[in-house]
Amino acid sequence: MKTSNRLPPALPPAPSPSSKNQRPTILRRLLSHHELATLLLLLHAPIDASAKPEIPLLQEAGLVEAADGEAGQARIRLTSEGNAVLRGLGALPATPSGSKPGNENPG
Repeated sequence: MKTSNRLPPALPPAPSPSSKNQRPTILRRLLSHHELATLLLLLHAPIDASAKPEIPLLQEAGLVEAADGEAGQARIRLTSEGNAVLRGLGALPATPSGSKPGNENPG
């Protein structure tokens, strides 16, 4: 019996996130427990930009953003995507339809 070294046919490409029947994926990787803890801290109030080493990774993922604080200091707060992650984990109540998600403590 002769075995074939041929590979199986390639899988079709994944549907694009812009298709109407699919929700876009927020995260492209799993968050560490330190990153989750930082998001939970930000749930209550913005923090200094230098307060946590996880901030740059969370900014790259689009979960937090810089905001102007008192005396011109950079402060970090949750984005709507960051709020969505916490909502998915059950840390935030689901938003009623028609209301816009956002950080509960803007300043």
